[in-house]
Amino acid sequence: MKFLENLQDQFSFIRGNYLILIISWILMDFAGELPGTYYPDYVIQLGGSATIIGLISLVSMLCLASVQFPGGYFADKYGRRWLVSTLTFGVALSYVFYAAAPSWHLILIGAAIQNLCLLYQPALMAMMADSLPPEKRGMGFSILNLIMSVATTPAPIVALFLVSTYGSNIGMRIAYAIVTIFFIVAAIIRLKLTESMKGTDKITLNDMLHSYPESLKQGIKVWKTVPRSTLSLFFSTILTRASFAMVMGLFLVYSFYVLQIGGAPQPHIYSPETDPALLNARPLWGYVMIILFLSMIIASIPVGRLLDKAGRKLPIVMSVLLTFPSILLFIYGNYSTLFVVMPLIGLAQLLGFSAYQALFADLVPQAQRGKVTGSMHFFTYVFMAIGGLAGGLLYDTVSPQTPFLVMLILNIPSVLIAIFYIKEPKPEEREA
Repeated sequence: MKFLENLQDQFSFIRGNYLILIISWILMDFAGELPGTYYPDYVIQLGGSATIIGLISLVSMLCLASVQFPGGYFADKYGRRWLVSTLTFGVALSYVFYAAAPSWHLILIGAAIQNLCLLYQPALMAMMADSLPPEKRGMGFSILNLIMSVATTPAPIVALFLVSTYGSNIGMRIAYAIVTIFFIVAAIIRLKLTESMKGTDKITLNDMLHSYPESLKQGIKVWKTVPRSTLSLFFSTILTRASFAMVMGLFLVYSFYVLQIGGAPQPHIYSPETDPALLNARPLWGYVMIILFLSMIIASIPVGRLLDKAGRKLPIVMSVLLTFPSILLFIYGNYSTLFVVMPLIGLAQLLGFSAYQALFADLVPQAQRGKVTGSMHFFTYVFMAIGGLAGGLLYDTVSPQTPFLVMLILNIPSVLIAIFYIKEPKPEEREA
């Protein structure tokens, strides 16, 4: 009985808005990872390349950056709920462009629409922080990553079935149709969210249309009112996220065309959908993704406990220490080493991103979380946009290894900033 009471107390915070967000994320993350497993291959088969993958990333991140200031401003002024519950429908419908794309150009349009609808993102992250007690934030964000990992575990299996059964083209179109349906269901569930802010203003269309300059001003001004460590966290986050953006769309491409896991062609020679080497490579890649997600499930709860017991900075340092050998082993490895490398990279990302999220919630007061989130995301996405395009260009014009090596170099100043310039608040000093 005591064990059950302790267990109930440990997870008593899983209720209300947090529970609704978790349920909707389960649906969205499972569906989103269906086409995500083979997304780079799909773009290439529609006439793209590593550079085009980077270009789509550039447009996506710039669109996402453009809505961060008003998104954060609206979240703090008008509340979180209406943004999250309505614009999720827009994200859902954007996937129709992916499903119907005759070439990569329509994917570019869909990506732009999708990321403009993510105007709600600062409100979503602010609502998540609002819904978690300070002493449970590490566990809360880690459970979020755990749930997302559990939800995505079947995705590579389903994606593998669709691509193997119907081919890369038709299989991916079916996958994007499934995404659209699941996202609509998640949007309906999010209508049940309750507002987490008190004293919000009444929404008026005229004020919203004229609020962009004010939101920009407030998004810059807010940095004068937050702890200095928040600014250091901001710079460290930018470097980390931009460096990962350089390579996040290239792991499959590198594995197919450089590591040649299915006997694929030489680098820079993009093959048609029916190439025998690619037919061999696709299921092999699916197996690697299954192991990746399973390993993240196993690691999520221990990572959450580490964040709440040992603090936030140690996991950030551990994340970088794991990234270096993992990336080098990926670059110079083979198919067998992928089963070790990809889980290690996943663990590094889990450690780093969970720690950054928890540390952000610790440092920023509730009333400013929307604006700070919007401002931080704006600059982060601009640099991620540059990183994504740079990674694709470096892959195609210099060498496939270059973007991965540059990523490692950028991680060095990121972790040094975290170690020497971020003052982690004590548990009793964390913002509610």
